[in-house]
Amino acid sequence: MTDKEIVGNKRILAVDDEADVLEVIEEQLEEVELITAQDFQSAKDLLERESFDLVILDIMGVRGFDLLEIASEKRLPSVMLTAHSMTPASLQKAIDKGAVSFLPKDELPRLSTLVAEILRDVERGRTHWATLIKRLGPKFKNLWGEAWDEIKLPRDSFTRW
Repeated sequence: MTDKEIVGNKRILAVDDEADVLEVIEEQLEEVELITAQDFQSAKDLLERESFDLVILDIMGVRGFDLLEIASEKRLPSVMLTAHSMTPASLQKAIDKGAVSFLPKDELPRLSTLVAEILRDVERGRTHWATLIKRLGPKFKNLWGEAWDEIKLPRDSFTRW
């Protein structure tokens, strides 16, 4: 199945307080039904009353981890997106609170491919962590040094959607 077939007809919520980031997401995900929110309350309302195939949450500016808790309670697969909160603590918190992946904002130009990859894993009942670590593990190791070795990755990559 091609990336466009995987991503097509999906309903995705993207939450970021920066309009330009949401514009890039819209450009990258043309084939999906994309719903956007720029603040915590709007995103919370959408999460509480609607369903999505994937939720993309900025960490800073919109209380992304609080939104992740709501999405996790509803069993909505969620990805944490960040530029300024690219730290081992944020990565660990994303894992612990149930995110299926963690994406640096500098990966946005490849978002369509990454979302297809994430959705492929989710459709198989898996998180995206193993795939992410294969690709970005060396980058994280270079950024964080020994702190990278302290990250507690999920032992079981299977999820219960």
